[in-house]
Amino acid sequence: MADQPSTCRIDRRTLFEAAAASVLAAGVPAKAAAQAQPAPVPTVPVRLTVNGRDHAIEVDTRTTLLDALRETIGLTGSKKGCDHGQCGACTVLVEGRRINSCLSLVVMHEGDRIMTIEGLADGDMLHPMQAAFVSRDGFQCGYCTPGQICSSVAMLEEAARGMPSHVTADLSAERVALTDAEIRERMSGNLCRCAAYPNIVAAIRDVADGGSL
Repeated sequence: MADQPSTCRIDRRTLFEAAAASVLAAGVPAKAAAQAQPAPVPTVPVRLTVNGRDHAIEVDTRTTLLDALRETIGLTGSKKGCDHGQCGACTVLVEGRRINSCLSLVVMHEGDRIMTIEGLADGDMLHPMQAAFVSRDGFQCGYCTPGQICSSVAMLEEAARGMPSHVTADLSAERVALTDAEIRERMSGNLCRCAAYPNIVAAIRDVADGGSL
């Protein structure tokens, strides 16, 4: 009687182990993988004038203005809150206009004049808006305060130029009447999680009524 061929039986586990071994064998050799180096991050030179001082920095092209101010130049007054342009804690003035610095790449501001909270005071002499915030207790934890103050300084200048808001009653007026509703609307992009809004409005009104910027 002729010999019968033996039957080879492979279970599922053995099959998977063999497949995994073949994949590893076909992969990048360990020595080559160890020698692989990540590609260098591209950087570019950027020149800024911040608070009256010139800065020449070298940054990753993906760096935001906020991160450049805080991490590269060392001005940590501007705060990173949401990092999505929703809270206003990072507000700074660029060429006199308020912006959310977390949403703007620093490479977009080559040659621009930038003002942060550190540049508002004149030595030991507080800016009128800073003094009003202190007098009116317009802050609690203080985290949002730099952005609130920078935003309110720019906001008063916008109103003085006659720029209307969504609640402005007379769009033809040369100067906007700063009612509480106007102030609240114009400052709506700056959030205070401590809810010091009544005191913030009072501080802004003090400066607006005093006419001192």
